[in-house]
Amino acid sequence: MSSFLRRKDTDMTEGSIPKLLIVFALPLMIGNVFQQLYNTVDSIIVGNIVGRQALAAVGCTGPIINMLIGLFAGLASGAGVVISQYYGAKDSEKLRRAVQTTVALTLGMCVVLTALGVLMTPLMLRLMDTPEDVLGPATEYLRIYFWGISGMLLYNIGSGILRAVGDSTRPLYFLVFSACLNTVLDLLFVKVFSLGIAGAAIATIVSQFLSALLVMFVLIRSRDDYRVDPRAIGFDGPILRHICAIGVPSSLQMGITAVSNVFVQSYINRFESACMAGWAAYNKLDALAFLPLMGFSMAVTTFVGQNYGARKLDRAGRGPLCGLVLGTLLMIVILTPMMIFAPQLVRLFNREAEVVAFGTLFIRLISPFYLLCTINQIYSGALRGVGDTKATMVIMLFSFVLFRQLYLFTAYRLGGGIVPIALGYPAGWIMCSAVILVYYYRFARRKAVRRAEQEL
Repeated sequence: MSSFLRRKDTDMTEGSIPKLLIVFALPLMIGNVFQQLYNTVDSIIVGNIVGRQALAAVGCTGPIINMLIGLFAGLASGAGVVISQYYGAKDSEKLRRAVQTTVALTLGMCVVLTALGVLMTPLMLRLMDTPEDVLGPATEYLRIYFWGISGMLLYNIGSGILRAVGDSTRPLYFLVFSACLNTVLDLLFVKVFSLGIAGAAIATIVSQFLSALLVMFVLIRSRDDYRVDPRAIGFDGPILRHICAIGVPSSLQMGITAVSNVFVQSYINRFESACMAGWAAYNKLDALAFLPLMGFSMAVTTFVGQNYGARKLDRAGRGPLCGLVLGTLLMIVILTPMMIFAPQLVRLFNREAEVVAFGTLFIRLISPFYLLCTINQIYSGALRGVGDTKATMVIMLFSFVLFRQLYLFTAYRLGGGIVPIALGYPAGWIMCSAVILVYYYRFARRKAVRRAEQEL
């Protein structure tokens, strides 16, 4: 256990930019994949053991889970930016206060999101036009999941603190352990004990609590400035306002964008259960393919945050372009086998011919557009690194909520069937990437320089 307690943070203000981004992003990419495996393993096991209605039930809960998690993730990203900037500036006192404030904020969010999730589950599922044959198991799964959501929140904020100071390795160790445990418990509860979809939810929350305990143990036992001191946990007013100034726009952006995905799911729910199950399989594979890119996005956020805090503005500006090149190459490597072996991948979730046909259609139709996501993810990560979260909020809300909903409404009214509806995701990605590039190169860099000069 002593190896986990050793200092493993990374100073990204010196050294080769590509090397730093790759070394930092690799554990994040692997960790993101393993984190997604929680829900993916649930889908695979219930889809094969319980049936396609159970697969559809787990699938349609994803947008709701992501909506409430998105509200927290935005605040967490704000905390991570503040911590990384204080770390880059070598301001030990503010770094300590930022960590204690972040943990206090997380404990409060645990209470709020548990209550919201449990109480609003039936309403949210009905607003999505969830079919009656799917509504019962989906409600059961969601309510159990939200009763245990504190484990996921504490793990994410703890690993976010470590990532903000350049340590992306130890959170990966804990996540791999937890994801493997989740698989074992899924099989035990669903197949051996025949608990059905409830067993999958119980396995997930037990595994997430264990990962939270591990990462918090490391932070509490740490001897560095970013350690968590249970006796000092509390709110520092100025730092809380700083975190909220950066985090609230991101929180609104992520939460409302996830609401947009709930509306996408509501359109999918108007088709038959085979289509819903195929969409659920696609969504799990989509997340597994897409989340490695998030590793580079988070690496760029930390890189830019540390260098901006250290006032190395030229170096901070080189990070996003490097991240874009690396992220694009990564997505090409991921997409090629995904499109070739699409039917075989869908069969992991369910072997019914209709489900496989729908899932394959969605993968081959949508996945080539992931290359556009590289642009908006990398540059939004760079903007978060300098604390410019209001602009990313406006851009993504316009692209993923307003524009996408107008597109879906029009496509459905024109009676184009499932293909135009499925293209609602790429439509938003295209718009977001175009707008964020224009904003970044025309306005954002100059704003960051002026703000840095004013703070000197």
